[in-house]
Formats: sequence, C-alpha cells, structure tokens
Amino acid sequence: MILQVDELGKMHSGKQEQVLFAHVSATIEEPTRICMIGASGQGKSTLLRIIGFMDREDQGQVLLQGKDRSKWVPREWRKQASYVAQQPVMLAGTIEDNLRVVSTLHQSVFDEKLAKRLMERAGLTEMAWSKPASDLSGGEKQRLALVRSMLLRPAILLLDEVTSSLDMHSKQLIEMMLMDWHEEEETTLIWVTHDMDQARQCSSRLWFLAEGTILEDVSTVDFFEEPRTQPGRKFLGIQSVRERKWSGEGINYV
Repeated sequence: MILQVDELGKMHSGKQEQVLFAHVSATIEEPTRICMIGASGQGKSTLLRIIGFMDREDQGQVLLQGKDRSKWVPREWRKQASYVAQQPVMLAGTIEDNLRVVSTLHQSVFDEKLAKRLMERAGLTEMAWSKPASDLSGGEKQRLALVRSMLLRPAILLLDEVTSSLDMHSKQLIEMMLMDWHEEEETTLIWVTHDMDQARQCSSRLWFLAEGTILEDVSTVDFFEEPRTQPGRKFLGIQSVRERKWSGEGINYV
C-alpha cells in the first residue's frame, strides 16, 4: 500500500466550530495519477498539505507505506511524499544552490545528470545555474521548484496547481514531463487542478471534493462521462436525461 487516508477531518483555521472537510477516506494501492478537483473552498490544498506532512488533520489518520506519522521522521516522510506549492519558495542563492539543497538536507549524493535532464525537460536547459534564483520569473521559479522536488525521487508527488502560472507551452512541457516521470519512476501523482482539460489528460483517477468530503473517487473517464452525484453533474454543468425530462427541458409539446 502506498497511501491510506482514513476518516480525515479538518476544521477551518481559527474557527473550530466550522468544518472544512470530514470523513475523507481513500486508498492508493499502486502507482497512479490522481487529479483532485472541486469548487474553491473545499479544502483541496489543505488535504494535499496534510498528506505531505505540511499541516495536521483534526480527526482521522494518514498512513504512508502502511505506517502512521508516529513511526516516521518528518523529513523522511516529506522525502517520500513531496509537496510542491502553487507559490514556489526559492532558497537564497543560485539555481544550483536550489537544485543541490535536497541532497544536502538528506545527506545524499547530488545527481547532476538527473538534474540536467529534468531541467531540460522543464524547458530550463539554457539557464545558467549560477544565476540568482531570486531573479527568475514566477513561471521559472515554479518549474525549478518542481525539478527540485523530483530530484528526491519521491514515491508520491503532491502537486498544488503547479502549472497555474505557466504559459501554454511551458504548461504542456510540464504535463508531459510529469506523465513520463510517472511511467519511468512509478511515481504516484496527486494533483490539485482547476483545469478540466488537464484533469482529463493527466489523470486516470479523480477525487471530486464537494459537501465537505471526497464525494466521488472514480476513474477519470467515468467522472467526465457521467458523474455519480448531483453535485458532480452540477460541477460539470451536466444534467442527466432523467432530470431534464422531470423539469420539462428539451421536451417538445407541439
């Protein structure tokens, strides 16, 4: 088992009387590609951060490789389940300093060959590694942060809208890079996105968050062809044939 999320609950920060989400459960048995979708305010990013040991649940538990948090050193958990934020944080220093930091923190050998390969795939091959990271554009920082996490070779990549600041060309490069990485490294991707085309193309499984929980955990094809729930249909702007008939829409009375 790669990951088990069991009856997770989270309250709004500073508002203990208001539930953000509850009874969130899911299991990942083998490497897969999951997109997490839903309206804003459902707690998608918070759930992603909890899985990445960047935040704490209020109820329930998360098991990584069959072990709960108490049996993990936080640094080792985050090495296996690496969180990539929507707003990337660059460390002080150069691009190379940012690339090398993961090997420094985890006392491992820096894989320069892999770093060069990932930088090329991310469209950053022409960039001098001696350049200060603070001088990069927002999109360049986002791609560098992603490469930095991938150098850990985590079992799970937790992706929080990692292409939202990218132009179309860079977005497509990153999507292709991540799809290839999943195949090559058998890395599980859990990807928060508001881009439905991206969800269709980059995932095989969907977590649809609504009504304060994972309301649908289904294959991507099944969700986009026919959501199982009314909130799912509403989210996609779909009504079932039965609902249209009941409301009288599309019925010719002449």
